[in-house]
Amino acid sequence: MTIFRGIVPPILTPLTTDGEVDTASLVRLTRHLLDAGVHGLFVLGSTGEVAYLTDTQRELVVRTVAETTAGRVPVLAGAIELTSARVVAQARAAVAAGADAVVATAPVYAINDVDEIEQHLRTVAAAVDVPLLAYDIPVRVRTKLPLEMLVRLGREGVLAGVKDSSGDDVGFRRLVAANAAAGSPLALFTGHEVVVDGMLLLGADGVVPGLGNVDAAGYVRLWDLADAGKWDEARREQDRLAALFEIVFQAGGRSGDAAGVGAFKVAVHAQGLVDTATMAHPVAPLDAPVVGRIETIVREAGLA
Repeated sequence: MTIFRGIVPPILTPLTTDGEVDTASLVRLTRHLLDAGVHGLFVLGSTGEVAYLTDTQRELVVRTVAETTAGRVPVLAGAIELTSARVVAQARAAVAAGADAVVATAPVYAINDVDEIEQHLRTVAAAVDVPLLAYDIPVRVRTKLPLEMLVRLGREGVLAGVKDSSGDDVGFRRLVAANAAAGSPLALFTGHEVVVDGMLLLGADGVVPGLGNVDAAGYVRLWDLADAGKWDEARREQDRLAALFEIVFQAGGRSGDAAGVGAFKVAVHAQGLVDTATMAHPVAPLDAPVVGRIETIVREAGLA
């Protein structure tokens, strides 16, 4: 569990204009994040467009990042699918491709109750010989993972951690308190980009920020300041990152994937880290005025 902490960006999946994985750009982006001092990488998450990728593309992404990382930091891979059997298959494939840990949501399409979701997580954990983290993202799977279940599975060694993307800050604080009371069996990560300072202050073990693709060094600085107890300076760094996060609000009326992940791709393309800002089909590219506004924000942040 102790290896799971700090800044762990959910790395984007660069694509060519014909929708294939752009491995050269993926290697370049991976090296950039490692050079910025991140503490881990999360592949095949929402920011990595996992839902749009074929099995072959998923395996290629994991293998490319794992080989490029070469053990410098842990590589966590999302195993996100419709049912337990399919999640197990994805988890095993990710481990075979080099993942150091697996991150699994509740089943995506199957309608399972809490007891069934618990059995699902137990099944996935038993199927692989690497740590399993639960991915709490009810906006995509309809179910909020109960803190009592998460802590219990942590105590039993089924789960090594939780990546919380619920947006429920009260729930996250309660999870941190319950985890501490149980002896801290879980490594707890927030997926929030703009309240990282607050989450670290209340006891989070790390953060998985999509914006970390755009400014990994800023998040590492924020982590270091918080780790040193320099909370005023940490807040100022967080304020700067919050201003940069305005890129995701430039594409009004578009899907969350287009506005959010699309903005991140435009921003890293503006920095020369990937060759194109292509999104997975059928997500259309952002229009020119939106791209211009995003590039302006990135440039004003001193990143392009």
